[in-house]
Amino acid sequence: MNFLIILLASFLFADCHLLSEGLFEKPCAGKIIPDMKCIPEGEFIRGSNKFEKNEKPEAKIYLDGFFMDTHEVTNEKFEQCLHAGRCRDCLSSKKCDFVGARYGKIYQRPKQPVVGVSWYTASEYCQFVGKRLPTEAEWEKAARGSAGDVYPWGNESATCQKAIIEEEGRKGCALKKLEKPHWMTTDDVGTRAPGHYGLFDMAGNSWEWVSDWYSPSYEVCGPACQGKNPKGPCNGDKECPGHNKKIVKGGSWWWPGSMARGSYRRAHVPENFPEYHHFGFRCAKDIL
Repeated sequence: MNFLIILLASFLFADCHLLSEGLFEKPCAGKIIPDMKCIPEGEFIRGSNKFEKNEKPEAKIYLDGFFMDTHEVTNEKFEQCLHAGRCRDCLSSKKCDFVGARYGKIYQRPKQPVVGVSWYTASEYCQFVGKRLPTEAEWEKAARGSAGDVYPWGNESATCQKAIIEEEGRKGCALKKLEKPHWMTTDDVGTRAPGHYGLFDMAGNSWEWVSDWYSPSYEVCGPACQGKNPKGPCNGDKECPGHNKKIVKGGSWWWPGSMARGSYRRAHVPENFPEYHHFGFRCAKDIL
């Protein structure tokens, strides 16, 4: 009888051990977060030697696993932050002068991406929901996959079938070109097929803020943009001497598909004013 008990116990221990090992071999430790997707740990190809100077040099970068919002933050989700009395700090600190789409209601449907926010507002929202802005490296891996595809769907050129972009003068893939460009708007999130890791609109619809400060190239950035889990100059903090612009990624409904490449880097002041642009964002989260 004792022998049978010991034998049974050994089998149970082995099973538990294997289950435990299997759990931690799964991407993101097998964890699931609603409305987010797991981006597994490992290397990916960041940057490009084929396109703009600020994308050079192309390099393999290692990232720990993390989670990324499945969709760009929508107007209805952003409204929850406003109703809670948050996401307006930049107004009192004079880091912005407006929150929301100045072109009005045609950009404010519940499922459209929120646009017209400062970097500070985007960061505040992500903190409000217990998340953070992704680093540029994280965003780029999520958009391009580990093999460094040009776009979320692969290397085929961007078209209105694949992303909400400007095509032949039709901003936002509007059915026809309208007299006033801003009448051609963003679309609801998720209207095109998902790309790598099941993420939607990683190309087009709305530009997306990331946490990094901008440098003219990864070479100029140096060690802060290299190694494991790079965060850019000053680790992406709110203040960074010598740097006055943050980065937006992914292109938008207003610009052609060439700007929706995963490696494309656009710099802009984090205040997003007085030169006002319709930038949005999505959030990321650590596994632990």
